[in-house]
Amino acid sequence: MIDLFWGLVLSFNGLVILYFLVLNGFYLSTSLFAYGALRRYALRLKTVDLERFLRTGGAPPITLISPAFNEESTIVESVRSLLSLNYPEFEVLVSNDGSTDGTLEVLTKAFNLEPVDRVPMGEIPTANVHRTFRSRRYPNLWVLDKKNGGKADALNAGINYCRSALFCAMDADTILERDSLLRIVRPFLEDSRTVAAGGIIRIANGCTINKGQVERVGLPRNLLARFQVMEYLRAFLAVRMGWDALRSTLIVSGAFGVFDRSLVVEVGGFSTETVGEDMELIVRLHRHCREKRTPYRIGFIPDPVAWTECPVTLDVLGRQRDRWQRGLLESLAKHRVMLFNPKYGRLGLVAYPYFFFLEMIGPLIEVLGYASFILTVLAGRASLAYVLAFLIVAFAFGMVLSIAAVCLEEITFRRYPERKDLLTLFWIAVLENLGYRQLNTFWRVRGTISAMIGRGGWGVMTRSGFGSETA
Repeated sequence: MIDLFWGLVLSFNGLVILYFLVLNGFYLSTSLFAYGALRRYALRLKTVDLERFLRTGGAPPITLISPAFNEESTIVESVRSLLSLNYPEFEVLVSNDGSTDGTLEVLTKAFNLEPVDRVPMGEIPTANVHRTFRSRRYPNLWVLDKKNGGKADALNAGINYCRSALFCAMDADTILERDSLLRIVRPFLEDSRTVAAGGIIRIANGCTINKGQVERVGLPRNLLARFQVMEYLRAFLAVRMGWDALRSTLIVSGAFGVFDRSLVVEVGGFSTETVGEDMELIVRLHRHCREKRTPYRIGFIPDPVAWTECPVTLDVLGRQRDRWQRGLLESLAKHRVMLFNPKYGRLGLVAYPYFFFLEMIGPLIEVLGYASFILTVLAGRASLAYVLAFLIVAFAFGMVLSIAAVCLEEITFRRYPERKDLLTLFWIAVLENLGYRQLNTFWRVRGTISAMIGRGGWGVMTRSGFGSETA
């Protein structure tokens, strides 16, 4: 019986090594594709004259929809950044989703809001909208005051009141750079098949923010926030850019994405049945267009920057990652017909299986793999070859990939100009693999269990406010 047990453990150890090889192999592949795509994109940027683009009047109107729930500490700075965008014609529509703090009050005071009737243009079912407000100082700023229904419901209410062909879905704690809309709208102008495009999200903690704009880019003092800076660089520059090069984008971040309003209305808006409404909508758009045989394009643009405040405590960050994992499971379960289905092309044969096996099931394999490694070593059953192989694929390979993400940042956009910040990023790229990654994996396993037992909700996401930081 003991021999059988250890035979199973050693076999599982081999499976874990294979899992890490496949996972990191995917990361390496997307990083290589991302490098080529970023180089080509950087060369294209040199030929783009954004001011000329503004003068020619080629930019289509856009409505920015910002769902807000208890965002009193960040909402004013966020709205100020939106109102200062360098874009010809746009509206800002804040959807106040039944906030119980002073969100509506600080908006009213800061922007001199007054009640004004606005007729909805869509009929997506949502919680009741009590009142609509318009700013006396900024005619393009509107606020919906509605009954609480969740983020997706707040977005859908905004879509109903949207009057433009394109809308930008974002988070209330997001600050956009002045040229962000000009850059992210380009795919819609260059390719009429484009139905959605996402931009890059960066961490605002540690940056100097004045009047809704990032004046100086810096790293946060909080170690947990620094880990997230590294994590976001890897996720967007090395992973999402790579998937975009493969025409297989399955996620457009809910913090910053532009959509074709008519198509989103056609598919029923954002789903209120999942906490991962951003990913679920993208998967549903892919599926809808493939099944209808409608030519389309969903892409990722690496330089329209949205800055967001990240969690600085383990409790809040853990709830966020739990929620993200639940959203992933709910989205994949809802569209499981796509798995290995050639009808959906490379989405069904490559992208969906990757997220299903490596992002959904993978964290459980990883946690059990760490436990099995420790047990095998303590029992004296681990060979030197196995120990070295595990350390290489589970730790060293991850460090190399994180360092590669920093290199991609340095050779393209160089948003961290100070040498000490760059050196810190390289150090964080090593350090995050020695504890933070494993903690993240634990949270994702917890999220998987939460989804399986039907535990929902967002949990409390506290904000300290832009320019503030818990050390």
